Amino acid sequence: MNEETYYNEIEHLIKKNEISKRARRLEENNDTVTNYWNVGRLIIEAQGGESRAKYGNELIKKWSVRLTEQYGKGYDATNLRKFRQFYNSFPKCAALQRTLSWTHYKRLLPIKDENKRNYYINLCIQNKLSERELAKEIKSNSYERLINKPEKIDIISPQKHSITANMKDPIIIEVDKEISSEHDLELSILANLDLFFKQLGEGFLYAGHQYKLSDGSKNYYVDLLLFNMKLNCPVVVELKLRPLKKEDKAQMEYYMKLIDEQFREPHHNKTIGIIISKESDKLIANFIKSEEIIPLTYQLEKTKN
Repeated sequence: MNEETYYNEIEHLIKKNEISKRARRLEENNDTVTNYWNVGRLIIEAQGGESRAKYGNELIKKWSVRLTEQYGKGYDATNLRKFRQFYNSFPKCAALQRTLSWTHYKRLLPIKDENKRNYYINLCIQNKLSERELAKEIKSNSYERLINKPEKIDIISPQKHSITANMKDPIIIEVDKEISSEHDLELSILANLDLFFKQLGEGFLYAGHQYKLSDGSKNYYVDLLLFNMKLNCPVVVELKLRPLKKEDKAQMEYYMKLIDEQFREPHHNKTIGIIISKESDKLIANFIKSEEIIPLTYQLEKTKN
């Protein structure tokens, strides 16, 4: 290989790694928010319920000493009280917004007025505010400056989207070399996730590739695991460089079942599947939801050098 070819291979690997890191950070944030909520729930239960929780500070002090020794200052008494307050402020886990980080929620916790708090949550959702931007809105008294304040402000619900909402047909997958195997196709998609997601539709997040599943007796590996925020559900993607077979649908439905059992949270909708298969010179995205199959055409496009 010449120098430029080596550089392209290195860049391909680095790009793939950076995409994976960004995706992991998103997933880690969601896990952090959910875990802190659950810590708050368990603290309140251990203190005898919400009505008695405010009298249970000795328990928090005792636990904070042990947790700080093991895991650092992030679990001191002040933060444990915040986790407890977090649960009190948002008693339903399903109401937590995946687009808001723990730093967002820390900014919102001092706000006791539910209407006011919901107003700022909606601002974050609608305008994709960072924590710093949210802090500016709060500091500028954005809520207080509303001319007409609604009597009740509810957190906005995600819009209902069909599986094919905002999708492109054909969907273009950029490749930088000949695709001779399913592994090549997987690497090309991973290296161009941003474009792939924009073509695929709204709300897709990367959760992993070659994602390991087990039914207790055998291990399986899902080519790509995504999550769709608009549909609020996991999405399993399998790649086949051949025409779709009946057994592919059965295999996908089994993977969807395992993901529902092992990955999906109670507040998520049921998993859907996408089998990308090859028909003549076209790649077809076959969407599977229950008994429904929706085919869409993909197109490979060689990137310009």
